[in-house]
Amino acid sequence: MRILIAGIGNIFHGDDAFGVEVANTLAKRSLPAEARVVDFGIRGFDLAYALLDGYDVTILVDATARGGRPGTLYTIEIDPAAASGLDEPRADVATHGMNPMRVLRMAQAMGGATGRILLVGCEPETLGSDEEGQMGLSATVAAAVEPAADMVEALVFRVLEKSNAGAAA
Repeated sequence: MRILIAGIGNIFHGDDAFGVEVANTLAKRSLPAEARVVDFGIRGFDLAYALLDGYDVTILVDATARGGRPGTLYTIEIDPAAASGLDEPRADVATHGMNPMRVLRMAQAMGGATGRILLVGCEPETLGSDEEGQMGLSATVAAAVEPAADMVEALVFRVLEKSNAGAAA
């Protein structure tokens, strides 16, 4: 079992840096050897190539606007087939931002099987803009970093438990 934990976000866009901060927090913890934590930031090409390495589970960590209260945490399972079914004709990745669905589609276009995809997201309070360039998380989202790291860690252990139980059967 191989698990990739991918922190995603732009540190110059306020709460968009959430995934980066969670990845940095997780990097300081002792996680099982099966789990690899990487701060991908806005490097979509790097994430696409990492997905080609055959991870069984990828946990994306990102700011995720879903209309909830800022700081609300979400765990969402993403259907990898949904990435290939998007209507957008191109499988490109922006160089100054990252769209995780485009990255998944790009990895699939290169022949990669993305395995199970989970998203741990946090409702942002502010994302700033290209013109403003706001560094640092809002206090609300900053307070969600440790709980999100705990959530990711619990997901890793749950995935490994299910894998071990399946192997023993």
